Order: sequence, then C-alpha cells, then structure tokens
Amino acid sequence: MISVIFPVYDEEDNLNRLYQRLDETVSRISDQEFEFIFVDDCSTDESPRILKELRQQDARVRIVRFARNSGSHAAIAYGLNCARGDAAVVLAADLQDPPSLIWGLLDEWQLGSRMVWGVRTKREGEGFFTLVFSKIYYFLLNWLTSVKAPPLGADVFLADRAVIDAFRNVTEKHTSVFLLLAWLGFRQSQIEYVKEKRYAGRSKWRLGQKIKLTVDSLLAFSDIPIRYMSVLGFFTALLGFVYAGYVFWSYVHGSPVEGWSSLMVAILVVGGIQMMMLGVLGEYLWRTYDESRCRPRQIVEYEIG
Repeated sequence: MISVIFPVYDEEDNLNRLYQRLDETVSRISDQEFEFIFVDDCSTDESPRILKELRQQDARVRIVRFARNSGSHAAIAYGLNCARGDAAVVLAADLQDPPSLIWGLLDEWQLGSRMVWGVRTKREGEGFFTLVFSKIYYFLLNWLTSVKAPPLGADVFLADRAVIDAFRNVTEKHTSVFLLLAWLGFRQSQIEYVKEKRYAGRSKWRLGQKIKLTVDSLLAFSDIPIRYMSVLGFFTALLGFVYAGYVFWSYVHGSPVEGWSSLMVAILVVGGIQMMMLGVLGEYLWRTYDESRCRPRQIVEYEIG
C-alpha cells in the first residue's frame, strides 16, 4: 500500500479537481493499493464538507481535521504518523505539485531509494519576492547547516516505511519536516519537475510564517548563531580596546576626543550587539522550554476513515 498525504487549508476550489487527477494517476498503477490522507489544518471554508463528500465516494479517502491551525509542517508530520502504507508520498493540495509525480517517485523507490525528493527546476506563477525569499532561505540552509537542500527547494517527497518509523521517534516541534527527513539519512535520490501554477485560489503562506520557518530551520539544525556569538563578542571587545588606546593616545598628545558623541556611539553599538546576542539566546531558550512542556504539535478534532 502507498499512502498519499495532502495538507489542506482553505482549498475548497482545488479539492475536487485534485481528487479527479489523483484518481486518474493511481488508476494506472495496478501493482499497488492506495490510501489518500487529507489533513485539514482547521480550514474555515467548505473544505471539510467537500472532503466528507469525497470520503462517501471513495473508501480510500481518510480525513483528519485539526482543532486549531497548526501549520503545514504539523499536518505533514501527523499524516506521516498515521500513514499505513509501505511508503508515503506528500503532495500539495493546490495542484502545484502534479499527482503524476507519483509515477516517478515510485520508480525511484522501487530501485532501492528510501527517500525520493521531487526537486523543483522551475516555479510557475510565483511572484518576484516569493522567488527571492525562497532562494535566500535555501542559501542560508546550505551555508549555515549540515543538511543540504537543492537551490530551488523540494516540497514533494516519498518516504519509505523505514524512514517513517524513524521519523515517528522524533518528537521536536519547532523544525522543518523536510530538513528533518533529510537529516535522518538513509539512501536518498531525486527526480526533477516543474512546480505548476496554483489551480485556484491563492497561497495562505504568509510572510510571518516564512520567517518563523527560516528561524526554526536554522536553530534546529545549526549551532552557528550561538557558537559565533563569542566570536562577535571578542571582536567587539577588541574594537573597544583599540578605541580606548586611541582615546588615551589623543589625550597624551593634547587633543582629547570629545566625550558625548564618542560615548553614545560606543554605548549604542555595544548595546545593540548585546541585545542581538540576548535575542539569539532567547530563541534557543524558548524552543527548549516549549519542548520541555511536551504540548502536542497539533490537536485533532476528528478523524474519518
């Protein structure tokens, strides 16, 4: 059996078309059974009703609805945790990731890969700022972490049962599911595809969510921010000693440095650096505290199927 997982949030205009294309795709695969897991991230439109109608039409459809919006990564994680297949495929519900990718992913999996990534070669229908932010995000990941990602990213993947079982043992919340799966290891391969334009509607992926994902990804897989705080402190102190020597030299030669301006500059620079350091420490500390409370990543309102 193959599990196909879709995180869903306000996709009422896409779901029927998605199911139609999905059914057409898997009908051409005769040697596998399928289940379709739709994880509704507390949608506010007609998505829950449409999903229930799809369930009545097709027993392969399974529905999970969250009681509160928890984000697409939480939805993907829960879908993996409840998947029953020998492998699981994760696709977007907005049809940007065409269901026909399942063919290529399964071919690579059957050749022995435990993780198969769908790597974007092009993104259609995306704005300039979205593309720029994406490139910055993946550049920072490849530069600051040991987990390497394609320059244009990978939103589609197939995970073998062995990978899913290993993923279930990881309980951290503030992280990127994609980076975590890559970090697990196993034999990995990739296929290339063009990310299509949304079939209908618009993206709900807001700027604040993108920034949070960037911070979560960096802090979860890199110790560089906290490690190099001491380096920054060293050079700041060194600069302070150099400036102190300059002040002393100027005083000895009869041209003392004016006090107020130089003092304010020093206070603002050093104070700003200290506040940035405290902010980095606070981000690490908050995540440690939040993990220690053991609150669930998501609250499930109901499951069908």
